[in-house]
Amino acid sequence: MASTDLTAPLLRPRGECVIPASTIPADGPPADGVPAVELRGITKRFPGVVANHDIDITVRRGTVHALIGENGAGKSTLMKILYGMQKPDEGTITIDGERVSPSSPADAIRNGIGMVHQHFMLADNLTVRENIVLGAERAYGIGARSRRRIMEISDAYGLDIRPDVLVEEIGVADRQRVEILKVLYRGARTLILDEPTAVLVPQEVDALFANLRELKAEGLTVIFISHKLGEVLSVADDITVIRRGTTVASVVPAETSPGELAELMVGSELPVPDTGESTVTDEPVLTVSGLHLSGTDTEGTLREVLTDIDFTIHRGEILGIAGVEGNGQAELVEAVMGIRTPDGGRIELAGEDISRVGTRTRREAGVGYIPEDRHRHGLLLNAPLWENRMLGHVTERPNSRGGRLTIGDARRDTERIVAEHDVRTPGIDVTAASLSGGNQQKLIFGREMSHDPKVLIAAHPTRGVDVGAQSQIWDQIRRARARGLAVLLISADLDELIGLSDTLRVMYRGRLVAEADPATITPEELGTAMTGATAGGADSAGPADDQGATAPDPASGTGAEHDGRTDGGAR
Repeated sequence: MASTDLTAPLLRPRGECVIPASTIPADGPPADGVPAVELRGITKRFPGVVANHDIDITVRRGTVHALIGENGAGKSTLMKILYGMQKPDEGTITIDGERVSPSSPADAIRNGIGMVHQHFMLADNLTVRENIVLGAERAYGIGARSRRRIMEISDAYGLDIRPDVLVEEIGVADRQRVEILKVLYRGARTLILDEPTAVLVPQEVDALFANLRELKAEGLTVIFISHKLGEVLSVADDITVIRRGTTVASVVPAETSPGELAELMVGSELPVPDTGESTVTDEPVLTVSGLHLSGTDTEGTLREVLTDIDFTIHRGEILGIAGVEGNGQAELVEAVMGIRTPDGGRIELAGEDISRVGTRTRREAGVGYIPEDRHRHGLLLNAPLWENRMLGHVTERPNSRGGRLTIGDARRDTERIVAEHDVRTPGIDVTAASLSGGNQQKLIFGREMSHDPKVLIAAHPTRGVDVGAQSQIWDQIRRARARGLAVLLISADLDELIGLSDTLRVMYRGRLVAEADPATITPEELGTAMTGATAGGADSAGPADDQGATAPDPASGTGAEHDGRTDGGAR
């Protein structure tokens, strides 16, 4: 097998080469015909829950094997068992023909298994380099040699890694690239990718899939966990469906369809994000005018993050914001929520100026919030569900009265939320960490809707959830819209944006640069507009690069030259 020269000038745009085949160990995998991974009779029980029951999976070496199932079906538990994070109660694991019993991720890595988690396993208070080296100190040490190796991989494959930046200062997409580089740094024959496209735009998804096909040619094996059935069919060689903790089908893409896969997963057809008849009124609910926000990036340069942001959301209207991640959407949400203080501009809620009031006052005034990262900003993972129900609304009923917490009322209301929003849990005293991603998201949505908000700020409301939970969240948003709720929708799912939005705006380099009609624009046209190019279905709303916006310097190494990102690490 020919190795790739990591010192060769192979710089590529972000997303073009995410997992280099050169990380295969020199001795390579065993002879052909031996499966990369065999799981037989895997069973895992938790108090009150059987997460996996008698699961059988065979993963052929040199293939992309998709693992699909609704949230709570047991996919993540199964992969944690394979990666040594949990021990099975029953069953066997065979890797490259050898029976193994990994008791830790270090064991799994020694067996050639690497995993990129959906929810990143990074320490915010450490630098990127420290996170990558942590646990692999013996490979290249902890000094200059490790740094050189990190930069060799990053530069060769266009990962745009900045090794000396604190992880807390980088965005979600950059965090994913750090996690991917951690796997590359260690070298693995079988890679587990948990929802790898959740933070990627269509162009990056296409590039990732092209790279996965290259990996197959080099003999690498990829276990691909996803809820996006169209993506699964386009990239996978084999598909295993898990339902209620056990394997129910193994199929090949050529012999199935998205509808059939959805039926196997959840027993219903694939949901469609369609809002139906318009419910938009002429009553303004959220008005943002002349909003400006600047921030200092990790290199100390002052940059404009938001410039001249103007929009109005009316009662019964969903305004969708499309844009490549890092173009100011997260900062816009934080400015509206009061987490960041803008340099200028005005924010009105139902005619009242809330520009200078704090986040709690805005919440009490009727601003609901579904955060982009539910683990970091939406939940206390080690706290019970009833405590999580109180987050963000401690001063409001039923959580408190007269300055005193009313825990009994909060518990009863948590039980109501669990029932009404189909949060699947053995009880309200279990921790939020014990819920699947979809059930966590339904709990957050139920919590926010329980306080009758005037406007809902929904950042990626269905990211990382299965088609069943996705359908339920869409239905709840549609019903709330019909009752008059105004929604600011930020999403990387272009079908979701087009299907749910009454109005669409495109954000590029901190500006709203185009407006699109959801009834006529296609995902491809919207994706093109997101890169700053003119799309057939999007009308320009102003220059993307006039005097107000400072374009990132390509020499700065922020990666913004590829996608127009403005964050530069300024978070």
